[in-house]
Amino acid sequence: MAFHVLIAGGGVAGLEAAFALRDLAGDRVRCTVLAREREFVSRPMAVAEPFARGLAQRVSLERICADAGAELVAGKLARVDDPQRTAHVDDGTEIAYDALLVAIGAGSEPAFPRGLTWTPDSDAEVFGGLLRDVEEGYVKQIGFVVPTGVAWPLPAYELALMTAWEADSMGQRDVEVTVYTHESAPLQAFGPAASAALREDLDEIGVRVETDAVVHATERRFIVEPGGRALPGRIVSLPRAVGRPVAGLPSDVRGFIPVDAQGKVFGTAHVWAAGDAIVFPIKQGGLAAQQAVAAAEEIAARAGADVRPSPFRPVLRG
Repeated sequence: MAFHVLIAGGGVAGLEAAFALRDLAGDRVRCTVLAREREFVSRPMAVAEPFARGLAQRVSLERICADAGAELVAGKLARVDDPQRTAHVDDGTEIAYDALLVAIGAGSEPAFPRGLTWTPDSDAEVFGGLLRDVEEGYVKQIGFVVPTGVAWPLPAYELALMTAWEADSMGQRDVEVTVYTHESAPLQAFGPAASAALREDLDEIGVRVETDAVVHATERRFIVEPGGRALPGRIVSLPRAVGRPVAGLPSDVRGFIPVDAQGKVFGTAHVWAAGDAIVFPIKQGGLAAQQAVAAAEEIAARAGADVRPSPFRPVLRG
């Protein structure tokens, strides 16, 4: 009988694991993907939707799972009984497994109680309202904030650049766009070459960047430190990621699952995790895929495949 792998989550990490297991173990494994969603959404393109520069591509999960040779089951992982190798679904059903890979992603929460928070799921009309105010001349200063605790700042720079380009195309060339970030350099995680290249794009369109800037909110305004200055104009903030704790599995204070370099969940015998759900500061699709492959290699080896598992070693590409 084939080794049954249950994958909880139909995002980048879950689907990457399904394809990796097909390639690594073939008929030795039987995969089931448990997901509430019926479509896979390419979320990076969501940044461009309010600017009519792109659309978040949507693909049927059933079709993707069929290509990966996996069965798709509708539902949400509610509880794990690892000693019994049983996953409990939110509808009350139970799914037995030989190995479980948790790839349920993360949620998000506003960093500030007021102001506009951008998320991939935000309605484009919300940001579209800001752009209409720019076009009509009501807004002349816009600040994009990368709050402390946010390790993936790329959307702030994308939004700032596209807002500046859009304002210029509208003939509103006196709009000031500023990025306030806790980083010491723009896109610091990518290294000095990428940071310098981004600086060129920002300078060319006139987007200012204040680095080593910590923003906090009072009842009436946003304050940036050091200096204690009040931020002018409209403020758009990136959200902070929050975990989705699963009963029966360990989690840290933010709800993220602790794993080893192979994705094995601490304190379990048959559970792995990958992607935004785990304790790893940067939440990004390429890294999630690498984490999923590392976990899939160890699971495939458990299933008897001729695989030498390699630990997750993050490589950030851009």
